Amino acid sequence: MNSRTELTAVLRPACTLLLVMTVLTGMLYPLVVAGIARLLFPVQAAGSLVTVSGRVVGSSLIGQAFTDPAHFWSRPSASTPQPYNGTASGGSNLGPLNPALLDAVKGRIQALRAADPGNLAPVPVDLVTASASGLDPDISVAAAEYQVPRVARSRGLAPTRLRALIAAHTAGRLLGVLGEPRVNVLELNLALDALK
Repeated sequence: MNSRTELTAVLRPACTLLLVMTVLTGMLYPLVVAGIARLLFPVQAAGSLVTVSGRVVGSSLIGQAFTDPAHFWSRPSASTPQPYNGTASGGSNLGPLNPALLDAVKGRIQALRAADPGNLAPVPVDLVTASASGLDPDISVAAAEYQVPRVARSRGLAPTRLRALIAAHTAGRLLGVLGEPRVNVLELNLALDALK
């Protein structure tokens, strides 16, 4: 057997296997998994999109930047070049003693205090620090409660009405034990906008 025949005997099965595995794992498997997901979990497979009057306004899985004093504000985002950029998910990777993180937190506290000067309550940590993904759509119940005076004053609503809205949009712990109760900011603000 010459060397060319030996090379062909080795390369032909390797190339065939590469082609077969590429089709199986790179095309068929993802299509099957996506098809099953669309059948079993259609909302999640489509990105958990939130629609209002047939128009997509966001996703319940990705935060949004709210800066209007009449809305509840989200947790800060560390993604770049714009906040809540799903293609650039990630934290700032700044340690707790990093001066840049300390400056960012101080600036966020100042912005919250400027928007609601009469609120002297301690600022919840999730209103001044980004999550590990930088895309967190939820805030703690304490963070939502902290914002009630500002939103109530801006909208001319009773704080008790806003607290009831927060309670109605609070999701409990996963399986009753994992995580903390949380409020999806987009869904809360949409419910707030629907109030008459």
